[in-house]
Amino acid sequence: MAEPAVSAVVATRDRAARLRVLLESLAGQTLRDFELVVVDDGSVDSTPRLLAEEVERGRLSLRVVRREVAGGPSAARNDGWRAASGSLVVFVDDDCRATRGWLAAFAREAGDGGAILQGRTLPDPAEASSLGPFSRSLWVESPGPYYQACNIAYPRALLERLGGFDADAFPMVGEDTDLAWRALAAGAEIGWVPEALVHHAVARLGALGKLRSAARWTPSIRLFARHRALRSEHLTYGVFWKGTHYLLVRAIAGLALRRRAPLLALWLAAPYVRNLLDRGQVEGGGPAAAPFHALCDVVEVGAVARGAARYRTCVL
Repeated sequence: MAEPAVSAVVATRDRAARLRVLLESLAGQTLRDFELVVVDDGSVDSTPRLLAEEVERGRLSLRVVRREVAGGPSAARNDGWRAASGSLVVFVDDDCRATRGWLAAFAREAGDGGAILQGRTLPDPAEASSLGPFSRSLWVESPGPYYQACNIAYPRALLERLGGFDADAFPMVGEDTDLAWRALAAGAEIGWVPEALVHHAVARLGALGKLRSAARWTPSIRLFARHRALRSEHLTYGVFWKGTHYLLVRAIAGLALRRRAPLLALWLAAPYVRNLLDRGQVEGGGPAAAPFHALCDVVEVGAVARGAARYRTCVL
C-alpha cells in the first residue's frame, strides 16, 4: 500500500520552551516528507518569535496559524487540521517529544486505510526524576477509552465527515474523547500503533496545582451523557469514573458505620487504605502522602458530582 501524505498538527499556547523540544524532535523524524501545522492559540510569551525563527530556518515544512484570541485546544486543533493538506492528520501536544520513528510508524500502518490510529505515550525519561505525588504526566499503553489527542492520527476524510472536534461542547477537556467516540459510532475502526511513541513532559504542579487539576474534570462528564457506550467500557460498576472513587465511597460508608458495625466498617475501608499506601509507593511520598492522595480523590469526586448534576447523568 502507498503511504499517505502526512500532516502533523500541534495546538500551542504559552509553552515556548516545551514547544522548542517538540520542534527539535520533529526535525529529527525518519519520515522526511511531512507537513507541520502549528496553531498558536493567542500566546503572549515567546512562542510567536520561536515559530518565526523556525520558519526562517526552513528545516521543517511549517505552516503557522495564529489565533489572536485564545479559544482553547479544541478550536485550535480544528483550525490546524483544516489548514493541513495531508490525507492523514496526526495530532501531538506541545508538551511532548516525538521519537525518531513516530510519524513513519503512523504512515506505514495507515497505508490506504481509513482507521483512526492511536500511538503510545509515556512520561519523558529525561524528566523521570520529577515524577511524584505533585506532578502530572501521561501514560497511554493501550488503545482507548479516551483516545487522547496528544498522539493520535485521523484520516482527513473522517475529520471532514464528523466536522472535527466539538469546540462548543468541549472547549478545554474531553474534546478528543468525544471525537473518537463519535467516529466509532459512525463505523470507524481503531488501530493501535505502539511503535508511534511520544514522550510526555512531566509537569511539576505542586500541591495546589495538583488539587486544581483534580477539580478541572467537571465539563468532561458530559461525555458519559453523550456516549452511553463509554459508560459500559470505562466506568467501574457502571457508575464510578475511577476505581479509586468506588473505594473512597466504600471507605466513607465504613467511616459512618464505625461505631455500630466496626468489623463491617473495617471491611469497607480497608481496600481504600491499602490503595492509598500503594499509591504512596508508586507515585512517591510513601505513607505520608496518603492524606494528600485522599484529599485529591475527594476534590475529584466533587468535580465529577458537579458534572453529573449539570449534565443529568449518574457518574461518581
